[in-house]
Amino acid sequence: MSKMIPNQTVPDFTVPMTDGGQFQLSQRAGDNFTLLLFYRGLHCPICKGQLRDLQRKLEDLAERGVTAVAISMDEQKRAEQSASNWGIDELMLGYGLSEETARELGLYLSAGRPDSSEPELFSEPALFLVRPDRTLYFASVQSMPFTRPPLDQLIMGIDYALANDYPARGEIA
Repeated sequence: MSKMIPNQTVPDFTVPMTDGGQFQLSQRAGDNFTLLLFYRGLHCPICKGQLRDLQRKLEDLAERGVTAVAISMDEQKRAEQSASNWGIDELMLGYGLSEETARELGLYLSAGRPDSSEPELFSEPALFLVRPDRTLYFASVQSMPFTRPPLDQLIMGIDYALANDYPARGEIA
């Protein structure tokens, strides 16, 4: 598994979205950052709470020049169910992330348990802030579904970073 290093270029990728459009990283950059939130999928109740929280924060993020998108490896039907069942119709919701792209991004992958509603293969949670030039600024990559970065703290960090021209940390490979 490769690991994304701050200040390195994030691979460009494209995923379809539940609104019928597409999200391509190189074409959807925020003025300051693109927030990529990778979630486990429809089967994950913790993801439901996290994506609802993200939708509530979209305006706060937009005021800071941050474009946000949530992405999973789910199939279209499951992603559409997530959008509908979770009430996240304002959030850009991408689906169909390929295993190859998930590995390129350094996401942890899990096999679905046969006694659950988990898909056969899915990525574990991750959150990236990517600069408009597609370099990685911040990464939180998790191997388990619990303990997500609080979005309020992330927004405070974005405020600090923008006000103080704070450099990416963890950049030494």
